Amino acid sequence: MEEFRRAYEQLCEAPQEAVLRQLRDGGAGPGRLNLAAQSLSLETCGALGQLLPGAAPFAEVALSDCGLSEEGVKLLLHGLCSNTTVKSLDLKGNNLRTVGAEALGKLLRQNKSIRSLILEWNSLGLWEEGFSFFCQGLGVNNSLQRLDLRNNQINHQGAGELAMALKQNSSLQELDLRWNNIGLLGSRALLNCLHSNKTLKRLELAGNNVPSDILKAVEQAMNHNQDRQTLLGETQSRTHILSKEIQSLKEEKTRQFLDFMDTIDKQREEIARSGRMSAARVSQLQEALEEQHAIMNSLKAKLQMTEAALALSEQKKHCLGDLLNTTKKEQTSMAEQHLADLQQLKQEAADREGKLVREVSAASEKNLLLKNQVDELENKCKVQQDQLFQVKQDLINTTAELKLRVVQAEERLEMEKKRYKQSLEDVESLRVKEVDHMTQHLQATERSMQDRIQRLEAIRLALEEELSQARAAALSERGQAEEELIKVRSQARLEEQQRVEHLEEKLRLMTESRDEAQNCCLKQKQMTAEAQAKANQLSLHADALRRRVEELQQELNSKEEEKVLEVNKVKVELQEQVGRLQAEHMAQDGLREKIAALERQLKALSSSHREALLDKEGEISMLLEKLRTKEAVISSMREEEAQRASFLKNAIMTYVQGSPLGAHTSRE
Repeated sequence: MEEFRRAYEQLCEAPQEAVLRQLRDGGAGPGRLNLAAQSLSLETCGALGQLLPGAAPFAEVALSDCGLSEEGVKLLLHGLCSNTTVKSLDLKGNNLRTVGAEALGKLLRQNKSIRSLILEWNSLGLWEEGFSFFCQGLGVNNSLQRLDLRNNQINHQGAGELAMALKQNSSLQELDLRWNNIGLLGSRALLNCLHSNKTLKRLELAGNNVPSDILKAVEQAMNHNQDRQTLLGETQSRTHILSKEIQSLKEEKTRQFLDFMDTIDKQREEIARSGRMSAARVSQLQEALEEQHAIMNSLKAKLQMTEAALALSEQKKHCLGDLLNTTKKEQTSMAEQHLADLQQLKQEAADREGKLVREVSAASEKNLLLKNQVDELENKCKVQQDQLFQVKQDLINTTAELKLRVVQAEERLEMEKKRYKQSLEDVESLRVKEVDHMTQHLQATERSMQDRIQRLEAIRLALEEELSQARAAALSERGQAEEELIKVRSQARLEEQQRVEHLEEKLRLMTESRDEAQNCCLKQKQMTAEAQAKANQLSLHADALRRRVEELQQELNSKEEEKVLEVNKVKVELQEQVGRLQAEHMAQDGLREKIAALERQLKALSSSHREALLDKEGEISMLLEKLRTKEAVISSMREEEAQRASFLKNAIMTYVQGSPLGAHTSRE
């Protein structure tokens, strides 16, 4: 921090005291440059722009409410383009315009370290060219995670540019657009871009005159992206853990293999050493000819014991092979069961889709029936209009017939009203029943799908437990085999030590009997030739036995190699099973997405059904209004006819009174 302050003083001819004070005090904390509300000059902006490209000791830069000019913002952001330490940048309340928007677009194109950018209370949305350049930089950027654009006067065109940028961006997680002028068109563009953007977790649109249905759709898209990110994180962590476990198992196996090879080399050296010792002792044993027969008998007994031990080892090997075969069969049976379960799940999902399609078709048929009923009602209304027209003509002809027909028309109208009201009540009850049935069916399907998901999770856990048990069984079998090898080697060493002690005792007895044998030297000279021949035969037999031991050791080595190969095969099969489980998990994710798509389709169909019902209700209200107007016309016509009848009566009375017949009657 002190070096940064000195460099600033050297670059500025008239450094600002407030900036020096902040640099001297260390800002608001280590690694933070806080120059908020300091009204930075152009010279200070140029100096900071020259110092920031280097290894500046700041991870956060706060320049809010600094009254930065266009040129000063350009110099500062040009310096930040090549910076690699700043993670957060605050430019709140600086009234950034065209030049500032272009500089921000350049910064987003070149800088790869900034994670948070706060641009609240600026005017980026007023100039379309500068804001489009800023949006292009945002689309190319792959490091920014949080962007605050509150109160930037962004209209629907700017929202469209932002939507195009969000389709290309793959790193932004939070976007705040509150208190702008986005409106309906801009919110629709942003909602459409969320179908291709899967990384955005939070999008704020309050105070933008956005309809509530679009806000709900945006919230659903955000929840879907959050769920997707959590699932991706879980799968990545699981794959990382599995890779670590596999790597640790590989290291353990290689370590065990190296230890086993070291023990084999040591045994070979011991065998070679014992061979040299035995060759040296053979020359000494040639003197003890009489006791060679007993030694050979003991060797034969030991060979029989080793052959029995080898037979036991072969039996154990066969047992281990049987165990491996049984484990393989169990694994294949488990895989077949799992495949059968998956096929059942797929069939059930297909059946559910067919049921949903049938229900949708039934709903469409019901809509058609409702439309037909409405058409019938319209035809009835037309018939009533024709009847009313005929009634008007009859009223013009005669007043007497008018009264009778008016009474009949009123009765018919009352009957039609009753029928119409009853049909409306029937339609409303049917609609309520259908809505209840659809909601109950949707709830039942959701519960069943949740149960299926829980079952699949339980199956996955059971498979993981079985894998761990199989690994533990393989490790225990390997440990038992190594213990048996160690026991066999210890027995062989004990037998060699006993044989050496026995030979030493025999040599001691030979030395004692040598003095006694001098007296019988003449007799033994005759026997030496025969003894030498027997010794040659015995040496040949011993060489054959050595070769037999070497062959047996080679067979043991080959069997050990076969065992290692079988263990590797088991590992490969386990890895394949893990891959299959991961593929099944991906298939489950695809089924979940299909279920979500079907739910969305059902929601869209229900909304369209509701809109159609509302339209029909509007048409029915219009028809009722038309009926009311017709009734008013009929009442007015009745009044007019009554007036005409009164006029005619008065005219007839005046005519009768004015005629000579009337005068005669009056005189009388």
